[in-house]
Amino acid sequence: MLRARQRRRHDVTEKSGADILVEALCDLGVEVVFGYPGGAVLPIYDALFRSKRIRHVLVRHEQAATHAAEGYARSTGKPGVVLVTSGPGATNAVTGITDALMDSIPMVVITGQVPTPLIGTDAFQEADTVGITRHCTKHNYLVKDPARLGGVLHEAFHIATSGRPGPVVVDIPKDVQVATARYQKPGPIQHKTYRPQVKADQQTIEAAVEMIAAAERPVFYTGGGIINSGPEASQLLRELVRITGAPVTSTLMGLGALPASSKQWLGMLGMHGTFEANMAMNKADLIVALGARFDDRVTGRLDAFAPHAKKIHVDIDRSSVNKNVRVDLPVIADVGRAIEDMTRVWKAHQHPKPDLSEWWRRIEGWRAAQCLDFPEDGEGIMPQRAIRALYEATKGEAPIITTEVGQHQMWAAQHFGFEAPNKWLTSGGLGTMGYGLPAAIGAQLGNPKALVIDIAGEASIQMNIQELATATQYRLPVKVFILNNQYMGMVRQWQELTYSSRYAESYSESLPDFVKLAEAYGWKGIRIEGRDQLEAGIADMLAHDGPVLVDCVVEQLANCFPMIPSGAAHTEMILQANEVSGEMDDEAKALV
Repeated sequence: MLRARQRRRHDVTEKSGADILVEALCDLGVEVVFGYPGGAVLPIYDALFRSKRIRHVLVRHEQAATHAAEGYARSTGKPGVVLVTSGPGATNAVTGITDALMDSIPMVVITGQVPTPLIGTDAFQEADTVGITRHCTKHNYLVKDPARLGGVLHEAFHIATSGRPGPVVVDIPKDVQVATARYQKPGPIQHKTYRPQVKADQQTIEAAVEMIAAAERPVFYTGGGIINSGPEASQLLRELVRITGAPVTSTLMGLGALPASSKQWLGMLGMHGTFEANMAMNKADLIVALGARFDDRVTGRLDAFAPHAKKIHVDIDRSSVNKNVRVDLPVIADVGRAIEDMTRVWKAHQHPKPDLSEWWRRIEGWRAAQCLDFPEDGEGIMPQRAIRALYEATKGEAPIITTEVGQHQMWAAQHFGFEAPNKWLTSGGLGTMGYGLPAAIGAQLGNPKALVIDIAGEASIQMNIQELATATQYRLPVKVFILNNQYMGMVRQWQELTYSSRYAESYSESLPDFVKLAEAYGWKGIRIEGRDQLEAGIADMLAHDGPVLVDCVVEQLANCFPMIPSGAAHTEMILQANEVSGEMDDEAKALV
């Protein structure tokens, strides 16, 4: 009798590793898991089936699970969660894990593993997941004891979401999922070594404010760190910009941090940035980098980057400071907290709004180049026109825009105005084709009432086109807007400019009928073939309350300008096709 009571007490206090995992996820506030089942995670799937507290979304490929988790995280501010099996399940997820690391997206990826006695024996579907993901995660774990599983999960979420966000992998052998242990929700995580600095030293903030106040040609260079810091960081940026009067530019990942309608907004900078943004960076006497990392697509040729400017770099990741560009004042802190402190000190010192009229006069001269204008001849649709038409039709609904990767991505960044953070989801650092559709699915799940549109290219959309089925299964009203030029457009553009138009393997032969393909997956399909059909086609897309795929046929050989050629400086921008030789017209030269 005593043994029976002890056994019952044991049953109450101990749970399987799979049940511990699910309970820990619930304690951590997880609502959605993106995944694909397999033998090494069946105990976890059985626990999820019995739990009913977490919604599992079945994708059609593990790479799509990671991109969907990224889209969910980027649009909601919550960490994305992925569950995949061992071996190919884990390796298929590596691209999305790397993408999340490059773009600082909080994500926890749970992978199954073969039973611990079989590790190292080349067992069926075995892979060294910890070894494979060591260099593309913030941290990873191989959990061999079910008693450690709950604590590891809580620590993984802490690491993924604090400091510079990023992906964390938790690899769990199948026998650990079945074995039993006790689980107790841990208190606040106090990691022994991982303690990111979120608040800057007061003297550093004071020095930064004095440098801004003394500058005659300042520029705020903003990045994705402001988005990651939370919506309050964008509000704080608006106030700092207002009181200092300085112009603002942004990286691809920072779009939406400042409203595109602001008079102080110069547009995106870098390889396909605006003439005024790049020229302002080149001629500035002070650059204040806020949550950006001076990557190569922004700086162009390093020895010619901002030669006259002092540089302040605000970043929570100490390793990003002085990595690419030497700066005069590093500020290690959460960028939102740093902006708040700089604004407070500015007001406390009663600095007047600086007279930057001469600086703005020069900027207006660069703006006069109208660098985003494009030629239009005939009845064909220029891709820039398609993006602008889509923007005009949807801007009142503040849509969430995802993209694939290529020319369409850059045109969307240039011609679609973003007024708020978390509305622009794209693959920046890794440039991952196939990102947009699953990211849109993740964003739609996190924002069920939002209008979510994936702006795609006909080549990139095919990388994960099977996810049309995921949207159908979960009744997600995602819209896909394809700019179809029948080429891998960005590859073709580079081949035209640098390989004498030798279009090696960049033409997309044997394209599917996208309308019929959409209909086969249960979507509504629309084809737009002329400029006179553009507005009506977009209206038809928006009128449908289910998923819609639009195949918008655009001019085949349109190129994405402005453009800084590889290895060139900001002052060597190509503004239009007639300058491909490297020679600007006289008006543009005068502006430089």
